[in-house]
Amino acid sequence: MDLSRKTCTPCQGGVSPLTFGEAEILLSQAPGWRLWENGTRLERRFEFQTFATALAFVNRVGDLAESEGHHPDIRFGWGYANILFYTHKIGGLHENDFIMAAKVNELYTDEYSAV
Repeated sequence: MDLSRKTCTPCQGGVSPLTFGEAEILLSQAPGWRLWENGTRLERRFEFQTFATALAFVNRVGDLAESEGHHPDIRFGWGYANILFYTHKIGGLHENDFIMAAKVNELYTDEYSAV
């Protein structure tokens, strides 16, 4: 199933994070994202023409995160937004992180990629 069509499931902890190999397999469904910190984090930089466009995108990502109950770390400024996902309760990556990455990609493609 396409990750962007899935919904995040609550993670209560007590589950193992994805292995590096498992994360690499899911990464193929999240174009533009990269694994870092030994495969425990998922990050992507998005670029924009203006600060206002970056801010609007970040606000949409925030709305998505609230609706899914899975929140990224976000850094942004003039012309960029860096989005970082990992599941804090397990100290690594979960399928939820890749679901969110795929959904964030759709936000960018749908509205901001023409900038």
